[in-house]
Amino acid sequence: MPFASRLKVAGKSSDKIGQIKFTQAKAMEYILFIHNNTDLPATAQWDAFFAAANQSGLFLGGSEIAGAAQIGSKGVRATTDSVAGFMRFEAEDVSELHQLLALHPVYLQGGTLELCAMPQSS
Repeated sequence: MPFASRLKVAGKSSDKIGQIKFTQAKAMEYILFIHNNTDLPATAQWDAFFAAANQSGLFLGGSEIAGAAQIGSKGVRATTDSVAGFMRFEAEDVSELHQLLALHPVYLQGGTLELCAMPQSS
């Protein structure tokens, strides 16, 4: 199944890339949550992805996520129960980002990536 047809955006699955639209006049920032629902990808897959991500000019950084402390009086499921890391990107055309994410090791292993737009707020 092609990457774009498996992409989840804002909790809704899309069958076609044309249904996933983030409209912006300039570059939009995105955060990608990397779910831990697959076997660990090989180091070579990560090396190849990071080389492509750095070359693309879209990649802004990211980190593994480990451990969490909840602050507040209402309990929720810990994000770290399902999210192992995040990455940030900036793109004028989200289809370029979709092409890059098709090379992501977690996606290639059959795992879940969750892409969220981060519109500027005033």
